[in-house]
Parts: sequence; C-alpha cells; structure tokens
Amino acid sequence: MKNNHIALYIDLLFCLIIMPLTIMLLPVDRWIVHNTAFLLTLIAYIYIIYFIYRWVCLPKLFMQKKYIHIAGLLITLTATTWLFTYFPVPSDHTGSPRQMEARMNMRTQTIWFFFLMVTGFSLAIELTFELFRQILAKQEIAAEKNKAELALYKAQINPHFMFNTLNMLYALVLSGSDKTESAFVKFSNILRYMYAQTHSENIPIGQEIEYIRQYTDLQKLRLNHHTRVTLTAQTDNETTPVPSMIFITFVENAFKYGTSADTDCNIQINICLKNSLLSFDTVNTIIRHVDSEHEGIGIANCRKRLELLYPGRYELENGPIGNVYIAKLKIQL
Repeated sequence: MKNNHIALYIDLLFCLIIMPLTIMLLPVDRWIVHNTAFLLTLIAYIYIIYFIYRWVCLPKLFMQKKYIHIAGLLITLTATTWLFTYFPVPSDHTGSPRQMEARMNMRTQTIWFFFLMVTGFSLAIELTFELFRQILAKQEIAAEKNKAELALYKAQINPHFMFNTLNMLYALVLSGSDKTESAFVKFSNILRYMYAQTHSENIPIGQEIEYIRQYTDLQKLRLNHHTRVTLTAQTDNETTPVPSMIFITFVENAFKYGTSADTDCNIQINICLKNSLLSFDTVNTIIRHVDSEHEGIGIANCRKRLELLYPGRYELENGPIGNVYIAKLKIQL
C-alpha cells in the first residue's frame, strides 16, 4: 500500500510539476500560435511514453528474462519517435530555406530530448522501485523461512512418518532381514539431509533428487505388491541450484493418500531439468481423500516460497482428476 502511494506521488510530481516546467523551456508562446498541432501532439506523446514505461516496468521484464519484449518495446518507441520527427510543418510557415532547416532541426532535437528524458526518468524510477522490491523480498524470504523452519520439521519429520518408519525398522531387525542395514542408512541419510538443508535456501538438484530417491526407497520397504511406485529423474546439469525440500510436500502427499495394503494403486514421480526449465510432477491413485486443511498448509507454504523466489517464473497446478491426484510444477530457473 505504501509503495502504491509513493508511485502515485511520483507520477503526480512528473505530470504536474516536472513536465510543465520542462515544457516551459520551449518557445511555447510562438508554437501555440504557429504550430499548435505539433505542440499538443508532442505533449500528449510525452505523457503516453511515460505511462507506457510505468505500465510495462522494464526492470521487471528484465528480471523475468523477457528480453524479446524489452527489445520490441524499445524498437517500437524509437521508431515511433523517429517518425514523429517528420510531423508536417504548417503550410503558412514563411522564411528562408536556412531558417526552415533550423526550425526543423530544433523540432527534431526537442522530440529526441523529451524522449530520452522521459526514458531516463522512467527507468530511474522503476530501477529504484525494483531495488526496494528486491530488498523487501529478501527480507520477506528470510522472515518466511524462519517461520517455516519449525513447520518444515513438523511437516517433513512428522510423528506419523517417524512412527511408521521406526516400526518398520524394528520389524526388519526382529526378522533378521537383509534390508535392515540399507533401511537404517537411508533413514539416517534422510534425517541428516533434513536437518542440514533446512538452513540452505538452494542446493544442487542432484542432492534434492537423491533425497527424494532415498525417501521413496524407504517408503517402498513398508509397502506390499499392491502399490507400484515409479520414480524417474533426468537432468542436464546436476549442480543447478534449486530450492531445498521444494518437492517433498507433494511426494509425502502421494504416499499418504495414494497407498493401500489391499488395493492396487500407483504412484508416479517425475523430475526433469532441461535448458534451465525444471519440471516436476506426481500422479497417484486416490485411496484416501485429502485432508484439505493440512494438505493446504504444505502446498500454501510451497507456493509462498516459489512466489518469493521465482515471481512470474513458475507454474503450480494440483488437484484431483477422476480417481487420480496430479500435482505439476514448472520453474524457469
């Protein structure tokens, strides 16, 4: 709200003070009589350019890597300004050819002066606002992360998961299964990862995939033949940084609501990174209906982190389709 008020004050300052004072530097009294159409069109064009810049916000387009949009806008405005320099001269203008040429040069210089002035002023304002937005976003990320750390511990290392896993490990020990050592290693790696990576906002995607893989393998140990789990992961660069523990909410939900001991069901987890585009999706048979309150907290927290880290560069869709639940996430890194 405060930012909106500041932006309004700056627009009013530009429109009501800066521009009128700058226009008064021109021979307004002479142009209003002999070149009225040109003067009015110039003033209108100046304000139009200013509000176009304020509307599109070039720094934000740059942050979103929309370079084609930026180039297209600048080329269009520059070409329009160049065409404006050929604004027709009134037929009643008199004077020698040298005087006419001098007037045309003055008009051309005036047009380009105002175009560059408005462009520079608008960019300076937008860069300042973008800087403040980045600072506020970083502070908000830090605050959200501090508030979310406890929630992450509760959500990811929840009592239900811990109880089931410890019971499974206990049963493996009693039965003397050859899977016991592997299960303990996976469980300890998961706990170590959770505690270590909670303090890191980004980690290599290879580590995140390995964490999901070990979590999935550990869950499969407690499942029977009725549940079929498929995990596929493809990356063209395993060192690419991604938000830590960004996938686990969807994976947990798939196992929580999509597994059964006596009904055939499927869980599919797909992770793909190609050309800096990260795609993640889970598909699971709906065995139990989602607890909207608790499920919503985890996904809402994930969406909030994504909005702070990748504004305008991610897509998140989730919901039931028939008898399956699908979650799809895309991030332009």
